[in-house]
Amino acid sequence: MVEVIQSILALIVTLSILVTIHEFGHYWVARMCNVHVLRFSVGFGSVIFSRRGRAPVQTEPPAGQSISTRNNEPLEGTEFAVAAIPLGGYVKMLDEREGFVPDDLKHMAFNNKSVWQRIAIVAAGPIANFLLAIAVYWVLFMAGVTGIVPKIGEIDPESIAGQSGFTQGMEIVAVDGEPTSTWSEVNMQLFGRIGDTGVIEFTLLPTGSSNATLSKQVSIVEWLSDAESPYPTSSLGLIPDYPVIPAEIGSVVEGEAAALGGLQAGDKVLAFNAVAISDWPQLVKLIQAHGNQTVDLTILRSGQNIVLPVTPKGVLQDDGSIRGFIGAARISVELPADMQRTISYPFYSAWIPAVEKTWSVTTFTLDSIRKMIIGAISPKNLSGPITIAQVANSTAESGLESFIGFIALLSISLGVLNLLPIPVLDGGHLLYYLVELVTRKPVPERVQVWGMQMGMFVIVSIMLLAFYNDLSRL
Repeated sequence: MVEVIQSILALIVTLSILVTIHEFGHYWVARMCNVHVLRFSVGFGSVIFSRRGRAPVQTEPPAGQSISTRNNEPLEGTEFAVAAIPLGGYVKMLDEREGFVPDDLKHMAFNNKSVWQRIAIVAAGPIANFLLAIAVYWVLFMAGVTGIVPKIGEIDPESIAGQSGFTQGMEIVAVDGEPTSTWSEVNMQLFGRIGDTGVIEFTLLPTGSSNATLSKQVSIVEWLSDAESPYPTSSLGLIPDYPVIPAEIGSVVEGEAAALGGLQAGDKVLAFNAVAISDWPQLVKLIQAHGNQTVDLTILRSGQNIVLPVTPKGVLQDDGSIRGFIGAARISVELPADMQRTISYPFYSAWIPAVEKTWSVTTFTLDSIRKMIIGAISPKNLSGPITIAQVANSTAESGLESFIGFIALLSISLGVLNLLPIPVLDGGHLLYYLVELVTRKPVPERVQVWGMQMGMFVIVSIMLLAFYNDLSRL
């Protein structure tokens, strides 16, 4: 229960930050274009908090005409509101299409601005999300981003990597020509190849070599296209060269097999069905191979050996196999200094890798959407609010660096999704304005209404699919 509450709070905090930045982009540019903003809302539904800004400067009305809104009340300043449903937000502007606007205020209405000004106002939201990501990465690169050196650990000869000539101790210095300084960067490059058919080219630094690299190629065919939760490195048999990780329980998940079987944080697993356990990876392999089978775990607790029967939960995989899970995490292990690599830049140049990082994540997101549309990757990878909440909570627990890095990733995703040419989204409005630029006349009202209906159907369908995927992962 505590974990659920923490996840909900992490989701609210994360979305509130992203939505506020996004809507502030619209608000700020609207003000720069002298458009009056009626309401700036974070969230939807009932208002739980609001504050009124200063009223806009108004010109003298024509003789006999009062200054009024559609409710025949004096025009007030922007209402800054927080609403009950924290899953979005909006900026409501003065607009003749949505209500009465007196003659002396028509110059402050959104619909009366030039098409270029309307484009700027609409595009400002997604742009604000990209700028937030750049700012976050700028700070992270200045402070220094620490990752694990991409050295390969023990290789299974039967794995793809083993059959391709990879050996233990090699360092992956590039994937498809893109430099990789950490395992995180290796994973990022490999994620970009999911669903592809062709060759992945690895540039490797052999053990003991300082500069003499060699190249290895791995052939792929619709690689991991049907995987619900793809793990590119492990699917190739690439395992980080970690120090020995003891088979000791760091935490257990309430309601899962480990907790139900009586396992506790701090338990050291000595044996699995009377087979001695030497490290955590060995324990994981055995658990995965015994889904829905009751096994005996011999543990050391408070100086005493205890035998506990545990039944790993069997989860059906895409290939039809059953993989066991118990809902337990290992203890954290301090990595030696030579296994870690810190990447940092001075203030005046940190913006360059920040922009490059934002661009690479943006193109990766767009390519993933393209692959999902054409069926190259499974729509099961689409995630909704439940998964976002879980990830937000886990990154928050991992530390400030992980959490703000996650915010940057989510901010880019929000910016990209809002630029898709779907009516209802910012990208749909931009499409209408581009048509207006070409034809020199606005898109007919009936076409816009039809587009809004279709756009709403598409968005609702995507949301339902994402929510279904979230529930299926629970």
